[in-house]
Amino acid sequence: MNDIISIDKQYVANTYNRFPVELVNGKGSKVYDKDGKEYIDMGSGIGVTAFGIADHEWSQAVAEQASKLQHMSNLYYTEPCAKLAQVLCEKTGLKKVFFSNSGAEANECAIKVARKWAAENKGEDCYTIVTLNNSFHGRTLTTLAATGQDHFHKLFQPLTAGFVHTPANDIEALKKTVNDNNVAAVMFECVQGEGGVIALEPEFVKAISELAKENNFLIIVDEVQTGNGRTGKFYSYMNYGITPDVVTTAKGLGGGLPIGAALLSEKVESVLGFGDHGSTYGGNPVCAAGALSVVSRIDDALLCDVTKKSEYIFESLKNADGIESVSGMGLMIGIKTVKPASEVVKAAMEKGVLCLTAKDKVRLLPALNIPFEDLQKAIEIIKEVAR
Repeated sequence: MNDIISIDKQYVANTYNRFPVELVNGKGSKVYDKDGKEYIDMGSGIGVTAFGIADHEWSQAVAEQASKLQHMSNLYYTEPCAKLAQVLCEKTGLKKVFFSNSGAEANECAIKVARKWAAENKGEDCYTIVTLNNSFHGRTLTTLAATGQDHFHKLFQPLTAGFVHTPANDIEALKKTVNDNNVAAVMFECVQGEGGVIALEPEFVKAISELAKENNFLIIVDEVQTGNGRTGKFYSYMNYGITPDVVTTAKGLGGGLPIGAALLSEKVESVLGFGDHGSTYGGNPVCAAGALSVVSRIDDALLCDVTKKSEYIFESLKNADGIESVSGMGLMIGIKTVKPASEVVKAAMEKGVLCLTAKDKVRLLPALNIPFEDLQKAIEIIKEVAR
């Protein structure tokens, strides 16, 4: 029993329903299995490899840093950590960054910031965080509690208390939830990724912002999947004209290495003091060097290209046979197909295109710089297998 699939099945925890494909290498938006079969990657590791597989600039930055200093604790200063924080703040106007290892950890940090801020400014009985039905914020016990999907909750009771959920895009329900609770923060994704790639309506996001000002609570925007150029802006909240108090990010930030970040506004930049929070690996020099190579290349030209590619996908799939609707924003696309999404994904994989699912939809998260010819070929195959 020497093959990788058999070894994996014997020794790796049974938490993933993997496809029967062993991938061994790739370049850009092409990946190859052990038999040499080529696939167009339309998932980018669930929105992680923002500039594709084995991106030269990213690989070079990671290798150079790994050969100099692969890790030191946060008792010392390192250049990649400091410079990455600087770039993130300059690109957003936010003031401080806390680095962690994942999106769930970034959201945990945001929750801690909100609760400490609320306790200090509104009283110790103010700790409730409002999230949206159909949201997804992570798999730790606390971020599962924040997640507005009941099926994630059933097996892991009791979850962390202090979260209430309200329907997305329902302003009156949101107002009632705020009035009925002592709210520390409202936390949301501008595009609900795991919930079906559904973009929030601008009027609803505006209502959150207005209620935050009226009721003095924080706005936390979860940009774990939507951030770092994915929606055609550096962060998705920039499409809505609001100013969050905390922004969380991960996935595409690291380009393939584990890193998360909570970006803090002037209102909350000093909430966390010495010893209030920490991370052994947060801001790791190698991960930060990789992330710095990613965010430094997310410029207006790239974002414009993301928008053009998005328009092409929406236009190509609109009214196509077997496709009921297309949702999302930028290169974060959900496709509702007449056939079950799992069947479409399997058929596309057989024809050399790797896609994802989200709820009952086919989900696309290609590299931001996917060559147009690869994108065009992949979309045509998806259309073909969806008929």
